[in-house]
Amino acid sequence: MPRNWRSVLVASAALAAVSAPAAAEGFKGKQAGDLLLRARGLTAVVDADADIRGAAGDTGLDAKVSNSTVPELDLTYFVTGNLAVEAIAGTTRHDVGVRQLGADLGSVRLLPPTVTLQYHFAPESRFSPYVGAGLNWTLFYGAKPGQFADVKYENSFGVAAQAGFDYFVTDNWLVNVDVKKIWLDTDVKVNGGTLRADANLNPWLFGVGLGYKF
Repeated sequence: MPRNWRSVLVASAALAAVSAPAAAEGFKGKQAGDLLLRARGLTAVVDADADIRGAAGDTGLDAKVSNSTVPELDLTYFVTGNLAVEAIAGTTRHDVGVRQLGADLGSVRLLPPTVTLQYHFAPESRFSPYVGAGLNWTLFYGAKPGQFADVKYENSFGVAAQAGFDYFVTDNWLVNVDVKKIWLDTDVKVNGGTLRADANLNPWLFGVGLGYKF
């Protein structure tokens, strides 16, 4: 995780520990049965590692994948005040190329629905950080082959980890900051398999947005 995000999360946890006893009188916070709907601006920063292989083996080339910024929605249901389940929905578009040659492998869209089980600290406080872990399934669609005849991506499962915080401005409206790491790989076939790559994308997902508690 980048250093600035580690610092934010450490400071968040410390602030929650101090502010928890001082929850505003009458403020209910997060409780069992609550439903949070959030809308976030999301930046997917791809940490790609993809060696390209040909019929004779490793070509010595590797792929590069662009980052992407998109809107995203998520829904969180609270089983208890501390435990919750979150599901996110959003889609990103990425340009793909060959790093050493500047060759264009076109672009592809990712639909990565992710479900995480979360633990929320200080649910009775207006400031409430959380951590979570779960599963991801990524659908690759809308692929454009660029300079090549065709480029195909294999859909895949992955695991995810997250950390973030909610700050309630009112009893129902909140500000959210969230960061996720998804360990994701895919098998890429170029020109019917003439070139192949086992691509580890492993994106960081940085999100900031607003939410409403029902």
